[in-house]
Amino acid sequence: MKIFQKQISLTPKPRGFHLITREVLDQIPELSDVSTGIAHVHIKHTSAGLTLNENADPSVRRDFESHFNRMVPEDTSLLEHTLEGPDDMTSHIKSSILGHSVTIPIFSGQFNLGTWQGIYLCEHRNRGGSRKIVVTVIGS
Repeated sequence: MKIFQKQISLTPKPRGFHLITREVLDQIPELSDVSTGIAHVHIKHTSAGLTLNENADPSVRRDFESHFNRMVPEDTSLLEHTLEGPDDMTSHIKSSILGHSVTIPIFSGQFNLGTWQGIYLCEHRNRGGSRKIVVTVIGS
């Protein structure tokens, strides 16, 4: 049984939905030593989230952003928590809807994702900065 946990940092990204699968994999070379297992990927922030979804067509990312902006509008008259700007509380709401972690099977030292699946950083702040991710791997 192999267990390891690693905290990695993502490069700062603008508001939007960003594929980060390659950026995560590049920072966990230890994954190649795991033949079968599970990876738990967790973001340590409350104004950004993680999800798995379509990794090929960029219009998917744009549609996600426009849908979430309509679903959770930045109208401060609707909010009490506004000290950090109009994108703060809406970011917390959006990240709670999407979630803060994904679990991915591992096979032959790689994430065992579907053909069209990728890990998304869902950045809801206008300037979120570098984001910290914790990857925990359990396998053999």
